[in-house]
Amino acid sequence: MDKKICEKCGAVLKYYDRVTRIVKGKGGVKSYIHVERYRCPKCKTIHRFLPECVHPYKQYDAEIIDGVIEGLIDSDTLGFEDYPCEMTMKRWRSHNLTPKI
Repeated sequence: MDKKICEKCGAVLKYYDRVTRIVKGKGGVKSYIHVERYRCPKCKTIHRFLPECVHPYKQYDAEIIDGVIEGLIDSDTLGFEDYPCEMTMKRWRSHNLTPKI
């Protein structure tokens, strides 16, 4: 098993629990993922380890966000009518998010 290390103090993290998170995908389909949380026994910080399919603090699937960042998806893209509003897509582009996929 891959040991997880605290970014603050360098101690080996201990499994703490998992939380459920909603991710919006293609066609407006919502899915539920489990995000594992680990706690540092030294500094007591909680760390979440996200799967590749999501960006931190974002509710949309990484594939959608990456498509917007790369210019493949915009408000005129067919099939994406129920996706983020134009202001959200502008914000993603301006924050210089790095594509995950």
